[in-house]
Amino acid sequence: MSLYDFSATLNNGKETKLKQYEGKVLLIVNTASKCGFTPQYQGLQELYERYKDRGFTVLAFPCDQFGHQEPGNDKEIQSFCETNYGVGFPLFSKIEVNGPNTHPVFKYLKSEKGGLLGDGIKWNFTKFLVDREGNVIDRFAPQTTPVRIAPDIEKLL
Repeated sequence: MSLYDFSATLNNGKETKLKQYEGKVLLIVNTASKCGFTPQYQGLQELYERYKDRGFTVLAFPCDQFGHQEPGNDKEIQSFCETNYGVGFPLFSKIEVNGPNTHPVFKYLKSEKGGLLGDGIKWNFTKFLVDREGNVIDRFAPQTTPVRIAPDIEKLL
């Protein structure tokens, strides 16, 4: 089983196979629009702009499981991200990252890189760094800012 065996629904409703990202370095993040960490969208966009031409992308998966901090529908989330942060990286439909309805992508990510205090996602903006072969290289806590991940991305590019 590999990350590339999964699919996910983009924010526009289009089902997408993650195989299309094979050969790219990925930063996969569960996001929210009304969280104290929401300004990290800016840092994620900056990483995306800085490295996209070298084979890097961010994959954002909005999630409303933490403090009801992603209450909007897919269209509202898209509008918020574009208007406030100029987000140009792929934004997926809202998912769950914990519990019985955990999206398969996050089940896989958590199984590959557990957390410090168990495998569950603890809050919004947990980040998973994936290499060009689809290996989950590292997991970063919500408080780890995108700019602090840049050296790790550089090594994989």
